Parts: sequence; structure tokens; C-alpha cells
Amino acid sequence: MKRLIIRPGAIGDFIVSLPAIHCLRAAYLEIWSAPQNVPLAAHVADHARAIPSTGLDLLELTGPSERLLETLRGFDSIVSWYGASRPEFQEAVAALHLPFHFLPALPPTGCPLHAADFYLDQVGSIAHCDSDGIPRLACEAVRGAFAVIHPFAGSPKKCWPLDRFRELAQLLSPIMPVEWCAGPEDRFPGARYFTDLYQLACWLASARIYIGNDSGPTHLAAAVGTPVLALFGPSDPAVWAPRGPCVTIAAAPTLDSLTVHQVAHTLMHAVRML
Repeated sequence: MKRLIIRPGAIGDFIVSLPAIHCLRAAYLEIWSAPQNVPLAAHVADHARAIPSTGLDLLELTGPSERLLETLRGFDSIVSWYGASRPEFQEAVAALHLPFHFLPALPPTGCPLHAADFYLDQVGSIAHCDSDGIPRLACEAVRGAFAVIHPFAGSPKKCWPLDRFRELAQLLSPIMPVEWCAGPEDRFPGARYFTDLYQLACWLASARIYIGNDSGPTHLAAAVGTPVLALFGPSDPAVWAPRGPCVTIAAAPTLDSLTVHQVAHTLMHAVRML
């Protein structure tokens, strides 16, 4: 069977979908994703492409190109988290008689399941697979002796104050070296920057511990098996926390109310458990 998975969304959305994606494994698997996630998708599928490069985003406006139509007809199964909330897109696809199966891209408000379990439940009717619901991404890396701090997130509400991260780094530095990392749009003197997310993943896999907000890199660090301390404020960790055997959560209704002392205490406990 040839299967196409179309998975839009941010880094964290892609990571928490990994258990479901692994359950959808076929003799040939292709993934179309957001551009930044293509390097990750390429390591869990036979081929990966960025959604904008396919012309799929124009399908309901201009109709499919011959090349796109030929490509889509080459798959026996198309599982799409893309277009699930766009009736016009679904109508355009239905008129082409393509083997699409649409899935909601986000858990509904009040969802009682962790996002990874929500996506696993979605694909249960398509492919049977036993899974523990833990996202995993293989990287060949040797665990080092340094800590990584990523102090950014997609929303300011998800960011612990930067000065508190700096204070935490000062407390940690006598125990182990601290490395900072940042995204392409962030600016932080001395931070490490990666344009390829798989390269970032393998670097994170070499860290002794990772500290960060509710962000894509935090999910990425957990997926490669690095011990993680994740700071959560407005997001519900019961739904969106990174998963893994070495994940610790420090949560508060607002991140401003999380003190350095509280986070440091949780961090030192996590470090002693390594």
C-alpha cells in the first residue's frame, strides 16, 4: 500500500502526532508537512515534501494541476489533517474521487485525552497499532554533560520571563555548562541556531538535560529521549505536555507566578534523578 499523510501545523503538533503516524506506516509512506517540519518527516517516512510546494493549498481555488492530480491518484490511502475545517477544500477533493480520510487537526476544547492519544484514537479506524503514545524520534547522539535552555515559545503567554531563565542558568552553571538555543526569528546573544530541525533534534539528544517553555523544541527534546523540564502556564499540560520517561513539568496558572526558586528546586530534583 502507498499512503500519504498530510500533516500541517507547528513543530509540537507534528511531534505529538508521531505515535499516530507510526501506526499509519505502510509499504510506502510519504508525508507532506509544514516546511519547517520536512527534515523531521523525512526521518519517519520514505519521502517528505512541504505542503506549499505541492500546490495543495490552491486546490479549491484553481483546481488541481495535472501533476498534483497524478500524484494524489498514485496513493491508495490519503490521511489528511489538512483541510479538515475547510468545507470548500473537502468538496473539491470529493469531486475528484480521491481516497482522502480527513481528521481534525486539533483536539477540541475540553478534550479529556492527551493530544498524542487523541491522534492515536483518530487513526484507530484506519490502521491497528499498539502504541504507548510516546512520541519518539531516532537520533544518533552521545549524551553529553551540558544543559540546554530554550527560553522562547510561539506565544508570549507561554514564555517564562527571560531574566528568570538567566538566573536559573547562573544557579545551574556550577553543576554543568549551560548552552542556549533559539529559533530563526529569535535573537539571543551566544545562542545556538539551527535551520534544520533534525540537526537541532540530534544536538538536543546530546544534552544531559533540557529546560524550556511549552514549545516545539521542548517536544523535540523529549522525543529524542533527553530529560526535559517543561514550564507550563496557560496551556493544559494534561493535553499538551511533552511525553517521555524523563519529562518533568513545572506548571502554574500564569508563568509570572513561577519563581526561580520553585523551578530550581524542581530542576535539581530532576538532575539528581539522572
